[in-house]
Amino acid sequence: MPASRRQFITQASAAAASAAIAAPALADPSPDMRWTMTSAFQPGLDIIVGGSEAFARSLSDMTDGHFTVSIHPPGDIASAVDALDAVADGKADCAHTALAYSWNKDPAYVFGSGAPFGMNARQHAAWLQDGGGDALIDDLLADRGLIAVPLGDTGGQMAGWFRKEVHHASDFAGMKVRIGGFAGKVLETLGATAVTLPKDGILEALSKGSLDAFEWVGPYDDEKFGGAGEGAAGSISKVAPYYYYPGWWKGGMQLHLVVAKEKFAALPKPSQAAVRAAASLGNEYVRSKYDAANPGALKRLVIGGAQLRLFSQDILEACYKSTTDLYAQLSQDNPRFKKIADSYMAFRADEYLWWQVAEYSFDNFMIRERRAKG
Repeated sequence: MPASRRQFITQASAAAASAAIAAPALADPSPDMRWTMTSAFQPGLDIIVGGSEAFARSLSDMTDGHFTVSIHPPGDIASAVDALDAVADGKADCAHTALAYSWNKDPAYVFGSGAPFGMNARQHAAWLQDGGGDALIDDLLADRGLIAVPLGDTGGQMAGWFRKEVHHASDFAGMKVRIGGFAGKVLETLGATAVTLPKDGILEALSKGSLDAFEWVGPYDDEKFGGAGEGAAGSISKVAPYYYYPGWWKGGMQLHLVVAKEKFAALPKPSQAAVRAAASLGNEYVRSKYDAANPGALKRLVIGGAQLRLFSQDILEACYKSTTDLYAQLSQDNPRFKKIADSYMAFRADEYLWWQVAEYSFDNFMIRERRAKG
């Protein structure tokens, strides 16, 4: 064999061997990741839980199965209200929760989820992504060593179910309501008492008169409350027939993926990008599912006996004033609350200026046309 040919074969063999050694390292540069997620949402809230499942599924697909997340329901790793704390304390790698659940630790948390008389889902998302909201929320979470990534928004919600009609703000005096968080504080300024009651005891309390009103989520989830199918809707209507709107305490309910800041920073850059991209897919999953499911559920609820009622102007204005007064007081007492509130309210003002010009005028026309044509 000529020397030149032997030299070519030797060099080709060495190159092939080198490629065989290098290929696996290039194909799998990141270590396998196995995270545990504690969810703040019970399995019955299937669209919300479906959002976290969509996140986990997408993350696994994007990483060819190298990054997986196992989801644990409330009570497994932590209770619903303790999901955020579980991540901060190292009991879980991440959580799917509403930041507003931790509002009693700092009322500024409410802005992460959606504030009373705040913005709708799209406006809130714009504030988070492009109005500085994400950075402000992460600053708020910094003392717990956490960051938050949007993961699901329910959109607008109903105000809930009432045993009797309310026509004026004074009608709330003496009422016992299972409407918690910031909204409960607002209603307390009108004379109501906000009570804590487990889900399983709500219908019985309404039937006995020891509870006057409660809120859950919106038509799709309310239809399934207390059981499966339309029978559950009928049971609510029998004890609390008046179904009020709008749910002024949240124009949308933004949920979040909460992760320890150091744990996220330690991920390779491709893995960080995959987490954010998968969360974005889960975020849109929840919003679109609710938008598609709520109209039909609302029709079935009304057929089943629910009586739709719009809060009067008197009630809305009284609640708006009480909310604004609480914002002002909290801003005086809490510099972090003021910093976020100032950003949020300034963005809200500009958003509704634009909404008045384009979105509202179009939507209002289309609603009138729908009514006119039956």
